Amino acid sequence: MKAIQFFLVLLIFYTGFIPLNAKIFTSEKSVILDTDIGPDYDDVGALAILHALADKGEVKILATISSNRYKNSVPCIEIINTYYHRSSIPIAKPSKGLDIQDSRFLGKIDYWAEKLSSEYFHNFASSMEAPDAVILYRKILSGQPDSSITIISTGFFTNLAALLESPPDEWSPLNGRDLVAKKVKKLVSMAGGFPEGKEFNVYSDVKSSKMVLERWPTPLLLCGFEIGNSIYTGKALQNSRMKNNPVKEVYSICMKTDMQGRPSWDPITVLFAVRESKKYFDTEKGRMLVFDDGRDKWIPDPSGPHEHILLKISPKKLRKILESLMVYQPSEFPVI
Repeated sequence: MKAIQFFLVLLIFYTGFIPLNAKIFTSEKSVILDTDIGPDYDDVGALAILHALADKGEVKILATISSNRYKNSVPCIEIINTYYHRSSIPIAKPSKGLDIQDSRFLGKIDYWAEKLSSEYFHNFASSMEAPDAVILYRKILSGQPDSSITIISTGFFTNLAALLESPPDEWSPLNGRDLVAKKVKKLVSMAGGFPEGKEFNVYSDVKSSKMVLERWPTPLLLCGFEIGNSIYTGKALQNSRMKNNPVKEVYSICMKTDMQGRPSWDPITVLFAVRESKKYFDTEKGRMLVFDDGRDKWIPDPSGPHEHILLKISPKKLRKILESLMVYQPSEFPVI
């Protein structure tokens, strides 16, 4: 990376030419994305936004991990990473947990995850071929500076609960909770409904949700269902002239049913986690309780361990920001 940055500086200095998409940054926010990609396709838009922000030099993607054991979850992640020239990003899957698909498309010829996996190249034949999520988490966390990693969760808390319970291993003498406390700066999750609700990511794995909400040792910020539910994205992708773009293909398939687009639960979570812009968002401190039946309730508390996101700008303005990133086209040259 340093050699490429030096070359770009020389190129600009001697010629005045700035290559398209060239980004010269020395510091980036390091993130791990934990996604349940498969039961919904806004995860696809969220991953596209994360790659666009990485190309802009705002973030470094350390890993993209599936919290879903569905056979095409890992292949879909790999396909999108490859499209954005980041096929080397580590991918993993949960050792146990849920296998969930998008029930609206089951049995249909154009189920988006099946179609994507059949049309685009990928090395992992199925999610089961990918490494174990907890092992990958521990390997990556142990090698990073203290308090440097932002984890973005746009799916189930399955992997994060297992990480908290993990014992010392070859990568670190610390148990999972202590390793998280040492290496993770914050966790940003699409979870819950505010002031109360019963939200998919939470109730799908109640045991893991309760453990993470009760035991997570770093700041934990929550993007509620109600934030993304009123902000539809996808039309800009569908109307774009991009070709051979797996993200566009997914939205084009699904928007045959979802005519106005898809609610932006996960894309907003990624945008907030990376930018944390006070122009876009505010937060409220408190505690989110999770009950045995999967319901959640927010208790405002200035000294609480959690924060939930509040929208400051209009939904229309936020939609434009999200879609401008979703339609970002990577250059023909790989980003290293």
